[in-house]
Amino acid sequence: MSKRFSISIYIITALFFGCFFIWPIYQILEGAFFNVDGQFTISYIKEVFLNEIYVEGLLNALGMAFFSTLLALLIAVPLARLSDRYNFPGKTLFMALVLLPIMLPPFVGAIGIRQILGQYGSFNVLLEKLHIVSSSSPIDWLGGGGQFWGIVIVNALSLYPILYLNALATLSNIDPAMEEAAQNLGCRRFKKFFKITLPLMRPGLFAGATIVFIWSFTELGVPLIFDYSRITSVQIFKGLKDIGNNPFPYALVVVMLFFSLLFYAIGKGLFGRNPFSMMAKASHAKETKRPRKAGQLGCILFFSTITFFALLPHLSVILISFSSDWYGTILPDSWTLRNYEIALGNALTIPSIKNSLCYASAATVLNTALGISIAFVLVRTKLPGRGVLDTLSILPLAVPGLVMAFGYLAMTQEGKIFSFLNPTENPTMLLIIAYGIRKLPFMVRSAVSGLQQTSATYEEAAQCLGCPPLKSTFKITLPLILANILAGGLLVFSQSMLEVSDSLVLAQKQQYYPITKSIYELLKILGDGPYIACALGVWAMCFLAVTIMGASMLLGKSLGSIFKV
Repeated sequence: MSKRFSISIYIITALFFGCFFIWPIYQILEGAFFNVDGQFTISYIKEVFLNEIYVEGLLNALGMAFFSTLLALLIAVPLARLSDRYNFPGKTLFMALVLLPIMLPPFVGAIGIRQILGQYGSFNVLLEKLHIVSSSSPIDWLGGGGQFWGIVIVNALSLYPILYLNALATLSNIDPAMEEAAQNLGCRRFKKFFKITLPLMRPGLFAGATIVFIWSFTELGVPLIFDYSRITSVQIFKGLKDIGNNPFPYALVVVMLFFSLLFYAIGKGLFGRNPFSMMAKASHAKETKRPRKAGQLGCILFFSTITFFALLPHLSVILISFSSDWYGTILPDSWTLRNYEIALGNALTIPSIKNSLCYASAATVLNTALGISIAFVLVRTKLPGRGVLDTLSILPLAVPGLVMAFGYLAMTQEGKIFSFLNPTENPTMLLIIAYGIRKLPFMVRSAVSGLQQTSATYEEAAQCLGCPPLKSTFKITLPLILANILAGGLLVFSQSMLEVSDSLVLAQKQQYYPITKSIYELLKILGDGPYIACALGVWAMCFLAVTIMGASMLLGKSLGSIFKV
């Protein structure tokens, strides 16, 4: 690739990020730190910490993120350890099943949890059948503090695959000679794991935990489904109607951004420094053991239990979608396909499917062009400043989606430079850009992974035979990394189809609703609304499952490297 072309890519990418990543964040900072007279002030930020409602929301958000990450770790690390170390019947199938929750949006799964744990939901009915509770006084599992823990459980069961993928990739790179040396010196079992293995896993676990923490801290869809308003993300969402005149939504967003970046910085300092060096290749291949019958049964039971509880919310959604009435019983009383028939002919659902396909397709094309170009600059050139480009391309994983969506609203207000993109009129361009920015790291990481595994000598040989640099890229390199490009494209497309924060915030007219906004609006309609929403959610789950499975088949264990910051 020529130096002139590399510089052009660098400039174009920098301008794109400057306009649609840096500028939205600047607009938020301006709204939070400058009053109507243009004078600098920190009074709005102070008021956030003096207002009991805002402080409670912030503490709840931090607590939710902490416990969601902790529970996800407790699930993911044992799963990864068992997968890496042991062979047991059905291992390949179970390793695929434990990844399913990441293919199913927590926003949809929350609907199922509400059906299971509601006052007259399946769990209370089951307890009543067992004579543990009375039908006249059912337990309100989602009342009071129950909403908080319900959201924690949904987040953890949906996001643990991110940690599992990172932990499994890290374990596969650990030289088994280190564990064997410790064992020869008398360090065995759990002591060996906590003294040797776990410290070696630290960088990979940190990478996954950062994503899970930020995702849980800024989660908007699940709290909305649980009608839990005492959390910062929902307070920001409800303050959008006053974005033009009220500075406190800006201040709340700044505080959320600050804590997200603070956690990343602290985690990087405490857990990301002084990584243990390992040989480029293990001194010998790692062997997986086949435990005794009891051990095999234990592995199968553990994987089955985690998979069952992780998929239970989504199984409930499927049952709701096929039912005409489900109230006060363990399973639905009657079954029907009517919900799917209505969903396929509803004035809200059909346009939303078309809209999502349009937005996601355009975002994928944009990401493919930008992601491949950035990856070539990072891997195939020594251009000064490419480290900055690398950081910019990955930062969207660390910056909350709700923050970016709010920033896009702020920068398109009347009188602003980008007012022509105002989503109140037509959010199409802004949604495509928002999806593109938010999902770009997936494409960049996929392309970088492919280029790092493909020797540059193929391009050099072609150029020695008279093939121009650009032509050699298209004729030689791109076909060699096609699997990585397809995997990245599938991830970008599927994640864009079911993006929650940008969709709920930016799509304000029904004719432009994407799928997730339609599901949210259907849930608020009495009668058939929730059943139709579940039918649409099942369609979305199936679609996302197919695309992520395709990406997993193309990338294998490298899929975990995409979910890192």
